[in-house]
Amino acid sequence: MAKKSELGQRFGIIPALEVCFIVLFCFLRGAAGSPQDQLPPTTAPESGSSLRAAPAQGTTPLAKLLEEAERNNPQYRAAYHAWRASTQIPSQASALPDPQFVIQQLNVGSPRPFAGFTNSDFAYLGVGVSQDLPYPGKLRLKGEMAQRDAAAAREHLQSALRSVIEQLKTAYFQLAYELEALAIVERNGKLLDQVEKIANARYRVGQGNQQDVLKAQLQQTRLLREGAMHHQEHWRLQAQLKQILNRPPGSPDITPEQLVETPLNYTVDELLERVRTQNPDVRTQEEMIRRQGLELELAHKDFYPDFNVQYMWQHTAEQFRDYHMLSFGVRIPVHRGRKLRPEVAGAAEELSRARREYEARTQQAYFDVRDQFVAADTSAQLLKIYREGLIPQATATYDAGLAAYQASREDFETLLGSFLDVLNLDIEYWRTLAEHETALARLEQLTGISLP
Repeated sequence: MAKKSELGQRFGIIPALEVCFIVLFCFLRGAAGSPQDQLPPTTAPESGSSLRAAPAQGTTPLAKLLEEAERNNPQYRAAYHAWRASTQIPSQASALPDPQFVIQQLNVGSPRPFAGFTNSDFAYLGVGVSQDLPYPGKLRLKGEMAQRDAAAAREHLQSALRSVIEQLKTAYFQLAYELEALAIVERNGKLLDQVEKIANARYRVGQGNQQDVLKAQLQQTRLLREGAMHHQEHWRLQAQLKQILNRPPGSPDITPEQLVETPLNYTVDELLERVRTQNPDVRTQEEMIRRQGLELELAHKDFYPDFNVQYMWQHTAEQFRDYHMLSFGVRIPVHRGRKLRPEVAGAAEELSRARREYEARTQQAYFDVRDQFVAADTSAQLLKIYREGLIPQATATYDAGLAAYQASREDFETLLGSFLDVLNLDIEYWRTLAEHETALARLEQLTGISLP
């Protein structure tokens, strides 16, 4: 029979039962401790259900932040005022040039004004007005070009708004992930503290070794490092959200709602069809093509002359009748080889450039939509695997390993590996969920769809 220890001799129990007694004592002591010392059971995501029974108090809904960003974001407001300013230009560009008023006074025999006005038949006072008249169609083209610029500014405004929304959603989802990761690290830190107590109890009775205790303590230190890194990212995202919302740096922090998987009820073909009609960057390039086409047409119009009409009234003396003169001038475009033909060639090249940029922007949007669709679809599949397979299996493995370790049927390395699987898979689940929501936010920006 094995030799009894001092504790075994006192209570009359064998070493195997002695270990169980110490473990039970540690559990009872932990259960009787303060509320912060009590260890919550491990939890795993369940298929088709939210991981949180009710939203935490004090959270800020995403919709409320989106409204605030539209009101206060300086990038969007600057684009808004730029668009408003561009809408005032078409009427200016299509208006006639300002008329010119002329006053003439002719003296005979003296440079002084009105000297000799009454003693010479050649002295007179004249008043006239002249108006430049561009060739028909030029002002219309300039007005339409300004309208295309205003339309491009409107699309740029939509692009700025969607960009702000995408940045806000990305930061919001990442912040929600960081908060979940911090909660996971804290919860698993308590579980690891429980494992460390069991290892320490086994070591004290000679059933374990000091290395198991040191490994548990090392993993606790690593969890502290992970928590510090998540805290750093948390504060960075808080600052980014306040920047997007144009809030003061010292304003209260934002607490996001818990992440919930959003379904994507669109096929990739449906999303691609929306690129040409609802992507603001693509539509901006379309407006630039129209504008460059008008500019090329205007360059051809410059081969035609512009006109000038002038009227002059002259008064000499009372005994003479007044003079009325009407003049009609023509501006002849004579510098065709050095000015007009290079202007047409340059406008044609600009039109070709706009078309190539439109094609490049469209292809880039197609690629981005496909890329984000694959990311969203893949992450949705991974989330199902995590919920229905990996996390429940890892949790069951850890629970079985913990019971086996307590009964000396499993070594500490295996138990620690099971613990790390639960920790890493739980964090990976929330990271994948944040990436899934971020991909959907990017698809909303690219295609103009609206997901709940």
